[in-house]
Amino acid sequence: MSDSRTHSDRTTTESAGILQTPETHSANQTIRIALAGNPNSGKTTIFNKITGFRQHVGNYPGVTVEKKEGELNWKGRRVVLTDLPGIYSLTAYSEEELVARRHILEEKPDVLIDVVDAGNIERNLYLATQFMELGVPMVIALNMSDVARSRGIEFDLEKLSRLLGVRIVPTVGAKGEGVSELVEAAVEVVVSAESASPAQVNYGADIEREIEGLCAQVVSHNGLGQRFGERWSAIKLLENDPDICRLVEGTPLGQAAQEAAERVHRLFGDPADIILADRRYGFISGACSEAVRLTVETRHTLSDRLDDILTHGVLGIPVLLLLMYAVFWLTFTLGGPPMGWIEWGFTHLGAAVSSLWPEGSDSPLRSLLVDGIIGGVGGVLVFLPNILLLFLGIALLEDTGYMARAAFIMDRLMHRIGLHGKSFIPLLIGFGCSVPAIMATRTLENRRDRLITMLITPLMSCGARLPIYALIIPAFFPQAWQAPVLWMIYMTGILLAIASARLLNRTVLRGPSEPFVMELPPYRIPTAKSIAIHMWDRGRSYLKKAGTLILAASVLLWAIAAFPVKKDLAGDYAARSLQVQQSLSGTELEAALAQIELERHHEQLAYSLAGRIGRSLERVLWPLGFDWKISTALIGAFAAKEVFVAQMGIIYAVQEDPTGRETLREDLRRDYSPLAGVCILLFCLIGTPCVATLAVTRKESGSWKWALLQWGGLTVMAYIVTLIVYQAGSLLGLGV
Repeated sequence: MSDSRTHSDRTTTESAGILQTPETHSANQTIRIALAGNPNSGKTTIFNKITGFRQHVGNYPGVTVEKKEGELNWKGRRVVLTDLPGIYSLTAYSEEELVARRHILEEKPDVLIDVVDAGNIERNLYLATQFMELGVPMVIALNMSDVARSRGIEFDLEKLSRLLGVRIVPTVGAKGEGVSELVEAAVEVVVSAESASPAQVNYGADIEREIEGLCAQVVSHNGLGQRFGERWSAIKLLENDPDICRLVEGTPLGQAAQEAAERVHRLFGDPADIILADRRYGFISGACSEAVRLTVETRHTLSDRLDDILTHGVLGIPVLLLLMYAVFWLTFTLGGPPMGWIEWGFTHLGAAVSSLWPEGSDSPLRSLLVDGIIGGVGGVLVFLPNILLLFLGIALLEDTGYMARAAFIMDRLMHRIGLHGKSFIPLLIGFGCSVPAIMATRTLENRRDRLITMLITPLMSCGARLPIYALIIPAFFPQAWQAPVLWMIYMTGILLAIASARLLNRTVLRGPSEPFVMELPPYRIPTAKSIAIHMWDRGRSYLKKAGTLILAASVLLWAIAAFPVKKDLAGDYAARSLQVQQSLSGTELEAALAQIELERHHEQLAYSLAGRIGRSLERVLWPLGFDWKISTALIGAFAAKEVFVAQMGIIYAVQEDPTGRETLREDLRRDYSPLAGVCILLFCLIGTPCVATLAVTRKESGSWKWALLQWGGLTVMAYIVTLIVYQAGSLLGLGV
């Protein structure tokens, strides 16, 4: 195999070491780079290395696929980098493939960087051949080159670059090696105005004849060739690509493409897309046979030895459970001190703001600031360290490559409950947030699997529930029991999800499961920067939510807890206070006055709208051990789970004398039993998915029927489970 192409046709000249920019791309123009590659190729790591914290995250218009963009100044030039979804092919069968392809074809980036896993180069180059067919200017990042070397793989990069007609830069994204050279190469491709001349796969005389025949007709078909290129359009038509075939449906070109595909099928005995894929792999194999050499034929790597233990049929699940326990232990043990510092800060902030008014003032503004905003939003922000530490643990598991093993380990169990093994990936995402997890069910090809997965996803404890756990668990359990209790709550959600999936599979959503094939990436040592970015993304989302949705909900909940104001109180609290002042002294006097003030606040709160709503709900929820205060907070949790904590903070702030306040955990410990605390945990784990989850389930399922089944079914399940636990515990004398 040989190729005579060189890069001698560059129009750029270098003078005194300075790159001279041609007129085709001026120095003040923005350079747009698209970053593409297979999942687990290290693409996102390279993106993070290049852009750091200068990232913008959103969604592509009209779809749920995440869009990441970053900016940098490269030697005086503004560079915008877009991280495309990880894909294996440009054939538009999945939403990710369609988004990536449309970005390249319609947004027309100035240059494309294809990130290739050097340790799995033949499989990864399949996507590169499809980019080459598009004819876009591109650079290949041969990533994880250190891993490839450790496996005894050597590359003749000069020869491989010549054979592919594409510049190749070796990188180690996790360490930042070669990243600057990669950006330099990509920018140079643009500013030097190199004409794109990637190698073309030769599909053989018979198929090339069909491609040429279609090319001739593509030229005259409504600008299809001008939009996408004649050869690429012809190849996609021959492959029966749904997105391109839709554009020529019912036309002579569409008919010609169908006939050409049928001729190829008859000639080779397989569909045209299979034959073309086979020829691409043949092209890749030929290039690699000349430019890639194995110095060791068989090598038992460290990843293999680790997998012998971590994916073992017997040991795999216990190891997974132990790692999850370690994450929860980390969350509570390290999160305790900073949480106390933040709590101390908000307590003193509330006291400072309250001191701006005379002692005993009933100013609504003072109450709004101290009780509503500081008590509500501050009560949620206290748990930011726990949120950051939880996602630190999850990021470590993801970046090391273990999460893919977790899905592999769970595959056998998923099949036993009638689900595709791939369903475990959205469920894993559900530990972060149910909304993107339900969106991620789009990767499942079978509608039955999608529906079952999205219906049970809320049983995975999302990050929004963690503030509730971080409030309740330390209030009722000693330090040594906090991590085990949190672990048991998460395990309860997983076990209930398994039982629910099995029930759905045997009733309303019967059907067979499908086979599951998943790539296991090599283990990697995560970098501090990538971990920091993951933590910051989660922390930023949490802070944004606290400053918008939770702030608005806190103000609303404060209003219903403070109004209407009861003018005529049943008790003469002033006379009682005067009486105890005349008869008592010292600590006894302080305790008696505090009790009288507590009763006054309690009467006012019971008269408020929150008190009335809570007492109405209490009639339904009292068998679960919930009084009107918990009942009211559960209503707030329907907007967002964290609002439960905010509402409890507001209720206790409004109910009690603002001076000498106890912490919210101490308030709960005083008023409720550990059994009631466990019941709160269970109900918040299982029941009433938040309004955002309800909305996205409606959108993804296409029907309110499934959304209401999810909300109603989980709420009924929460009531039954909590009822059984509380009543059984009360019979055993645990409710005291």
